[in-house]
Amino acid sequence: MRKLINSLVFVVLVLSSTNAFSYDSDPKNFINELVSDAIKTLSDKNISNADKSKKIETIALENVDINALGMYTLGSIRKTLDQDTIKKYKSLFEKYFLKSLTSRLTDYSKQKFEVVSAEQKSENYTIVNSRIAEGSSQPEIKINWRVYIKDPTKPLIRDLIVEGLSLAKTQKEEFSSILNSNNNDIKILFFKLEEFINN
Repeated sequence: MRKLINSLVFVVLVLSSTNAFSYDSDPKNFINELVSDAIKTLSDKNISNADKSKKIETIALENVDINALGMYTLGSIRKTLDQDTIKKYKSLFEKYFLKSLTSRLTDYSKQKFEVVSAEQKSENYTIVNSRIAEGSSQPEIKINWRVYIKDPTKPLIRDLIVEGLSLAKTQKEEFSSILNSNNNDIKILFFKLEEFINN
């Protein structure tokens, strides 16, 4: 369950904000503004880690399509589940996702982050290309943001592609592996999510 934590921390970098303001609707500017807020917040010594975590959760809920991400990662088994089970999964996935974001809040807080370009892939999706500059202990890391823009006034983050690896797809494969190894028993997946959330 910790497979994505190191990568999801990049979301932390852009989602921690001192205020839940509305961001520019242009995908490239949208990511840029989130980055600016993150740098300001993470460098503010007057803000506790607990408060930063709360702000991350607020901003993530507003700017990441957690519901769509959760349903995608659940895979085709979602079609066989009743509404109460789906509701429980959504609740657990949201907690799992938010804890993943906050688990290593300061890991990359001093890394130089740069939005490089944006490419509109379709009417509803734009890929925003960015990078974390090479540091003393790590090479340059390329990160592409999949921004959903069905509502032109409210872009949403739906995926990150870190060095060519889709985090949504990786998470889906991980959940599928858990289910396939346990006769598609959704209760086992719930147990794994709860175990991560409560640790």
